[in-house]
Amino acid sequence: MKLVSTITCPLCGHRATETMPVDACQFFYECKGCGALLKPKSGDCCVFCSYGDAPCPPIQEAKEQSRPAACCSEL
Repeated sequence: MKLVSTITCPLCGHRATETMPVDACQFFYECKGCGALLKPKSGDCCVFCSYGDAPCPPIQEAKEQSRPAACCSEL
């Protein structure tokens, strides 16, 4: 399981590698480039699933266990 993800800001393109929480969703993320407050896109559970290069650990786990991916709060 990948525990780090590189988030890319959709507004300024700044990229930052962050450690993902393993037991909760991260709903907000402040871009270190422009200061924008990012929220998940509609249908995504967290900022890592929307803007990261790897989905959050609960979604990764669901895929590894061949079960439907669900929002972190539903796992």
